[in-house]
Amino acid sequence: MCAIASAATSESSTGTPTHFLFAEEHQAFRKTIRQFLEREVNPHADAWEEAGRMPKEMFLRGGALGFFGHCVPEEYGGHGGDCRWAVVLAEELSHARTSGVGMGFGAHSEIAMPHLVKFGTPAQKAKYLPDLVTGRKVAALGITEPGAGSNVAGIQTRAVRDGSGWRLSGSKIFITNSLNADLFFVACKTNPDLGHRGMSMFLVDRNLPGFTIEEMKGKLGRRGSDTGLLTFDSVPLAADALLGEENRGFYQVMKGFENERLTIAAGCVGAADYALEQTKQYIQSRPFGFGHLSDMQVTKQRMAKNYMEIEAARQLVHATAWRIVQGIPSLKEVAMAKAFASEAAMRVIDDCLQLHGGYGYFADYQIERAWRDIRLDRIGGGATEVMYDIIAKQLEI
Repeated sequence: MCAIASAATSESSTGTPTHFLFAEEHQAFRKTIRQFLEREVNPHADAWEEAGRMPKEMFLRGGALGFFGHCVPEEYGGHGGDCRWAVVLAEELSHARTSGVGMGFGAHSEIAMPHLVKFGTPAQKAKYLPDLVTGRKVAALGITEPGAGSNVAGIQTRAVRDGSGWRLSGSKIFITNSLNADLFFVACKTNPDLGHRGMSMFLVDRNLPGFTIEEMKGKLGRRGSDTGLLTFDSVPLAADALLGEENRGFYQVMKGFENERLTIAAGCVGAADYALEQTKQYIQSRPFGFGHLSDMQVTKQRMAKNYMEIEAARQLVHATAWRIVQGIPSLKEVAMAKAFASEAAMRVIDDCLQLHGGYGYFADYQIERAWRDIRLDRIGGGATEVMYDIIAKQLEI
């Protein structure tokens, strides 16, 4: 699993072409994830949804299976891979009966950790990455605030100089992994007079004095992942807690969004795939008239349209990942993939619920949970409207 394909186009051991993006090792990785879900996640899905989080020990299991190290250099315990592993992981984890695992693992490995890989000092990487790769420590990213969501430049949390270190004050909201995380990657203003150019990022340990975490309940979906409100009351930070360059945090956050948004897009494809699989089984077994619901022409056409739409999303995600693997700047394409996949998945899963009829409205069927869960992806990681703005700007419109 650790070996990375040298080219996007690959061949199997028999010389048969496989996929333009994925090699045999990626497909083997898919199988590992599917077995993990079947044996270790799905039997506990309902309990974790009820509890509002999965057990922290699951991160150790994810680390043991190699789920977290693909973006990390081998010298720090990683695989030295690329975004293809993240795409596979997101697609397959979205087939779980609870989206909490995908949310938790994704926030840890695909949203928070890349900031340390890209912008950390050698000392910071050596201190934290080995434990993050193995799941001994869990990471979370803190950007969103009560008054600043997609408008990252509007954050108000501040870090002020205090001797050789800093004092952090402010709050973060809707933070995934809050209850399980040991290490938080926090964006704040270090020079408010410079606007977004006065933003920096810090590494914040959960045990520091003045740092409190409050669980947020009552979510529409994604109930199997923990979400929290972070409050910083003059939290002391050492000088080496600064992650990256002072007053360059905004650009670091923007760079990090590329990986996050591609991962979200891949997860949307996986979630819609899973919903379609369940719906296909349902309509083929649901009596209707002299046959089954699947025998109706309108049902066949609706399903065909849904499969077609999600396949278009999949190809856009995979083509964008190919560009990134080749080192081609892909800001526009990532925004397109995230916007298109999240909107398509919402439409497809809504259609799947409709085909379930009244049963789709109750929790006895997985489609009810899938419908609630997918709604977040049009918001998280940058709302669809923000993606459209990015696309328009890149097109010079």
